[in-house]
Amino acid sequence: MLRPSYSDLLEIINEETDDITLGSRYTIVIAAAKRARQLVDHAEPMITKIKVNKPVSIAVNELYEGRIKVRQAREAGCDEEMLLMDEEENFEATEK
Repeated sequence: MLRPSYSDLLEIINEETDDITLGSRYTIVIAAAKRARQLVDHAEPMITKIKVNKPVSIAVNELYEGRIKVRQAREAGCDEEMLLMDEEENFEATEK
């Protein structure tokens, strides 16, 4: 089973925003998948104390630790896109 759990992730994401669309199971899964794809494509992990080496597990832990912020893109024609941003750099994972 993947830890932290969905409920734990939901609490963290809901603390950071009032946007209820970001607190859905779908949004959390897509955000973790997009970050995992970045890790597979040789992006550096943003957490140093990693007990696992699987991209999805690393991505979920980055979300849980608040290293990645999930934001809904509000541009014309891309309501379903999401942006993943860390605090130091802005890196985007958008899907059309």
